[in-house]
Amino acid sequence: MEAGERSLEKVFPSGDVYVGNFMGQLPHGKGKYTWSDGTVYDGDWEEGKMTGKGRISWPSGTTYKGDFSGNYLHGFGTFTGSDGSLYRGGWRMNSQHGIGRKQYQNSDVYDGCWKEGRREGSGRYAWNNGNMYIGSWKNGKMNGRGVMKWLNGDLFDGFWFNGLRHGTGCYRFVDGSYYFGTWTQSLKDGLGTFYPAGNKHLGPRKSDAEKNGHKKKRQLAHSSSVNSDRSVRPSVKRSLSEKMPNSLLRGSSEVSQRTTSLGEDSALADISADVISNDSSSLLSHHSEDDQSDSQGNSAVSCEREYMQGVLIKERIRSISGLSLKSKQRRKFHAKEVKSKSCVDIFEGHGSYYLMLNLQLGIRYTVGKITPVPAREVRSSDFGERARIRMYFPRKGSQFTPPHYSTDFYWKDYCPMVFRNLRELFKLNAAEYMMSICGDDGLRELSSPGKSGSIFYLSGDDRFVIKTLTRSELKVLLRMLPLYYEHVRQHENTLITKFFGLHSIKLKHGKKVHFVVMGNMFCTELRIHRRYDLKGSSHGRFTKKDKIDEGTTLKDLDLTFEFHMDKLLRESLFKQLHLDCKFLESQQIIDYSLLLGLHFRAPEHLKALLEPPASLHKPESTQATADGKNSQGELSIPPRGLLLVTHEPNSVSIEPGPHIRGSTLRAMSVGDKEVDLLLPGTARLRVQLGVNMPAQANHKLLQDKADSAEVELFEVYDVVLYLGIIDILQQYNMRKKLERTYKSLQFDPISISVTEPKVYSTRFINFLEKVFPIAP
Repeated sequence: MEAGERSLEKVFPSGDVYVGNFMGQLPHGKGKYTWSDGTVYDGDWEEGKMTGKGRISWPSGTTYKGDFSGNYLHGFGTFTGSDGSLYRGGWRMNSQHGIGRKQYQNSDVYDGCWKEGRREGSGRYAWNNGNMYIGSWKNGKMNGRGVMKWLNGDLFDGFWFNGLRHGTGCYRFVDGSYYFGTWTQSLKDGLGTFYPAGNKHLGPRKSDAEKNGHKKKRQLAHSSSVNSDRSVRPSVKRSLSEKMPNSLLRGSSEVSQRTTSLGEDSALADISADVISNDSSSLLSHHSEDDQSDSQGNSAVSCEREYMQGVLIKERIRSISGLSLKSKQRRKFHAKEVKSKSCVDIFEGHGSYYLMLNLQLGIRYTVGKITPVPAREVRSSDFGERARIRMYFPRKGSQFTPPHYSTDFYWKDYCPMVFRNLRELFKLNAAEYMMSICGDDGLRELSSPGKSGSIFYLSGDDRFVIKTLTRSELKVLLRMLPLYYEHVRQHENTLITKFFGLHSIKLKHGKKVHFVVMGNMFCTELRIHRRYDLKGSSHGRFTKKDKIDEGTTLKDLDLTFEFHMDKLLRESLFKQLHLDCKFLESQQIIDYSLLLGLHFRAPEHLKALLEPPASLHKPESTQATADGKNSQGELSIPPRGLLLVTHEPNSVSIEPGPHIRGSTLRAMSVGDKEVDLLLPGTARLRVQLGVNMPAQANHKLLQDKADSAEVELFEVYDVVLYLGIIDILQQYNMRKKLERTYKSLQFDPISISVTEPKVYSTRFINFLEKVFPIAP
């Protein structure tokens, strides 16, 4: 016993009893406190707070033994729930935090990382029926890269989001067959390839898919058991004597343990088992015969398939050997061609990697230096020649820069205060910006979608695109930057590309490379099924069919849809298009494009294929048939998969991002009120200009001459649109570029003056008015 301590027993008016050491009026040292409700703590105290080693038990039978700090479960300890669950691991402020192992009442086991009471980080979850998931978690749900293995031997390796398979992945069936594809909300969505069992070509193609993106194959319906942890709060009452400070036992009533109910975990295991049995019996409910023929004998054949929200809409049988050769030819790296076109052939064979390291070092330095500067309005001097941050980055490091593995280089950041204010206008947090580009995930190099020879990088979280610029493009951007800044300030819904930073890198004895950081407008909640680059031109504006794959950006003549929108949404779109084009005219800009992304919702007449087989054969069913009619002869189009509802800020994410365009839009269909987009069974999204804009896509079908000329037939789809104006760094007065621009556009065989900015913008708008006609 320390000096000043004394051992006493004290009974409080509430019925609580403390037996142990005191220091003054406060428990200090060893002691046992019994609350009137039967809760008992026996362990170390420090100035009236549970601190050190101890054990607490509640009347329900719940117990905790381990470390305490300031009346909180904090450190390392073992928690035994009243339901029989057991957790042993790290704690912080009454929540599981750090590395820990939890065994649930139904014998499910999770080993891995926790954060504030939820599974987050890397971990392994083993169900009591033998299924197992190993991979990344976030907020209690499977999120990121992970592997799911079922008891029957099936295995999925790919990406997850919010507890569901979402993104690219590979599904391996127990018989040895594979499906490489993409999923959205656990539904197959987009292009994929099925390889039958026993295929000798499968090994190398698996390696390709791992590099370029896998595709997934199985629906896994999740209940909230593995996706969320329910809070259980064993109460510890504050009932010591009023003579003791209020801080005594403060927080003890907050002692909580988040756990998962037995019912939820059991439901998850049962559902996953059902999906396995249903899905493995036939890869596609209405194409199982094809799959059987593939796997039984024809190992030289693969099935190339396209899905829309789980519905097969296209299928093509291809020779694996032929497809492999073609794929190799398409992906072949032509070193000479790149060297002649690229603006950064400066690091021999390692230029891209070193350039990426330099980008990250420079941006980390720039953002770190400019962020602490007090916020202020942009001044004219912030656009001048002296508005630069320059720094030398020697490989060995310096007083101001860290050592690194790249080569020595000089770094320049253009107009740092301007771009800092632009990032704030776009509601972009500086820390998120820096971590997105400079984080552990690094940058990914993309192949150039155009002929400029520019190098493109994508941030690890897909939020930002980094593009190398020519010197002429750099001059255009710097020249237009003052008015661009004002345009963004005045028009928060602008569709023009968002610029977040402008930088250059120069080797000690080499070339200088300029690059700009932009927002990725296709970093969206929904999967983009089609991409179009629209200029309003017909000359050469098409894509050869043999060059089209899932990631191809198509052109004007490839677009076969008209899009009908809510009247007010369309008015908002064209009002902003006119404003943006007028601004580009003022800057003598030509050759820009509307980048259009389409997310298709499955047509109603295909959704019937998702129903259980029994329901498809009920005599009274009114399910749609393959010709677009239901059993009662009524047309099932137009689709009803999208709904506009009154905007509710608490029901949708209002987090800003690089693709966000501004304020929430209003729609006539809900009485000129701000609207959200409701996708039944999927999500609720905020509608903004260029983001989450719903429309109906009409595709006119070709008819035989014998058909009635009075009736036009259309395929009708619900789509969600994402769009923005890109490639805005081409000026009319750049003569060398102009000749190339004219040849590429060539609206009509008329004088070259047709490409002056005003004529270009007029034709651009006129073309888009045909693409987005006023709804009848």
